[in-house]
Amino acid sequence: MTDIEICPLKAKYIDGIIAINNMCFSTPWSRESLEKEIEDNIIAKYVVAKKCDILMGYAGMWHILDEGHITNIAVHPEYRGIGVGSLLLDALIEICRIESINSMTLEVRKSNIIAQNLYKKYGFIEEGIRRFYYADNKEDAIIMWKYNI
Repeated sequence: MTDIEICPLKAKYIDGIIAINNMCFSTPWSRESLEKEIEDNIIAKYVVAKKCDILMGYAGMWHILDEGHITNIAVHPEYRGIGVGSLLLDALIEICRIESINSMTLEVRKSNIIAQNLYKKYGFIEEGIRRFYYADNKEDAIIMWKYNI
């Protein structure tokens, strides 16, 4: 796993990000949304995981005041289970430390136990529910927070 590189997301990765989104999310972000997020959103912080120019996954968050709101963490299905998600989350936490962000939050599907377990491993705790948060099937989201980064 030491040969996996974490680096800032750049526009040249957009096609790979779209492919990963389409594989990972039932309601993926559009190309236009992703491009605006990368190019125009000054509070957005995104990283990618790659190995020899193969895009394995990506993660992003918004820096809002002293909080980091995780927008997405997605790992290509072929690279799951080898620690890519952990490396991406480590990178977001490091950005928080560098930028004096004190806490992080996110919403995760109630059915996504694998992601919930990853977040719990990093000290995130369940703080609430957003009822019918996901439009595709009206699934609830669990709100999770990590304090004292």
